[in-house]
Amino acid sequence: MIRWRKGEVVRVRREWPGAVELDVAVAEGECRALAYPPLVGRPEVGDTVLLNTTALAMGLGTGGYAMVVAVPDRLPQDPSGPGHLVKARYTPLQATVLGADEQGSPHHEALREADSVDGMPVVVADLHSALPAILCGLYAASPAGSPGIRVAYVMQDGGALPAWFSMSCAKLREVEWLCGVVTTGQSFGGDVEAVTLHTGLLAARHVLGADVAVVAQGPGNLGTGTRWGFSGVAAGEAVNAAAVLSGRPVAALRVSEGDPRERHVGVSHHSITAYGRVALAPAQVVVPDLPGAFGAAVREQAAALAGRHEIVTVPVDGLHEALKASPVRLSTMGRGLEEDLAYFLTSAAAGRHAASLLS
Repeated sequence: MIRWRKGEVVRVRREWPGAVELDVAVAEGECRALAYPPLVGRPEVGDTVLLNTTALAMGLGTGGYAMVVAVPDRLPQDPSGPGHLVKARYTPLQATVLGADEQGSPHHEALREADSVDGMPVVVADLHSALPAILCGLYAASPAGSPGIRVAYVMQDGGALPAWFSMSCAKLREVEWLCGVVTTGQSFGGDVEAVTLHTGLLAARHVLGADVAVVAQGPGNLGTGTRWGFSGVAAGEAVNAAAVLSGRPVAALRVSEGDPRERHVGVSHHSITAYGRVALAPAQVVVPDLPGAFGAAVREQAAALAGRHEIVTVPVDGLHEALKASPVRLSTMGRGLEEDLAYFLTSAAAGRHAASLLS
């Protein structure tokens, strides 16, 4: 059930494009809250705000904010201009956006008959936290950072719906590690909006001019401890979309040496299901050449995917240093780089392999 509170803004902590982090006084004390000004208006100190506090009550990690639902005395301006795609449909905060693929878009003609991404490498990952690590590996493998390489992030709607939630995306755009964010399905707030993952990939190529696309859900991940009940199953569907559009799918495995849950140690059961059962098209599955018994176990687990996919073993030398130089903080499930190095090395290896496909 949804939990509601009224509160008063006492402090603006920080802000980034599309989002403002606040301290709000409520009956129980102060809580951390997040507002999306394009949806609810920009709260100021002293404003009364209506909060959805469900995430705080549940103790969620990634989404551990109270969410500002309304600033009754400071409403945002009504949108003007074209755009008739409705996302987060039939919720109180449904948003109307201009889709790159809709009839009123300047990109409609380019996308109307588009049917191929022209062999573009498409790196697919389960978790949003893989995105900066993939980019670390990709740019480390490119001479002098190869400023000519354009990488787009295509965001699925399995996690957060607003792209504004991701501080990583904001920073990666700022340092020009991403040429843009494409939000697909019910997700919104990207530089480019698209109806489906397919038109999102086409927009990455033909609107943003991307050389590489990285596909993953937004921050957050829903899992039930069952084989099929997790939002990352969409990674397998992304492989299919990339393949049908004549892309080159590169599957980034979810690997962990620090996760306390046995089903995620080594190659996660999420990767085995998404790539082994959901992905019907072949991909290049990147297996990091990790040392020791753990590395051997990962290679053995990944071998189960060889019947459908091409297994590509990628060295990880130099990737630790590249990850330490990341422009954004690396964190997955609350674990940092050194606490789960295998996870980030695996993602970086996928980026390193994608870079090799550009030569």
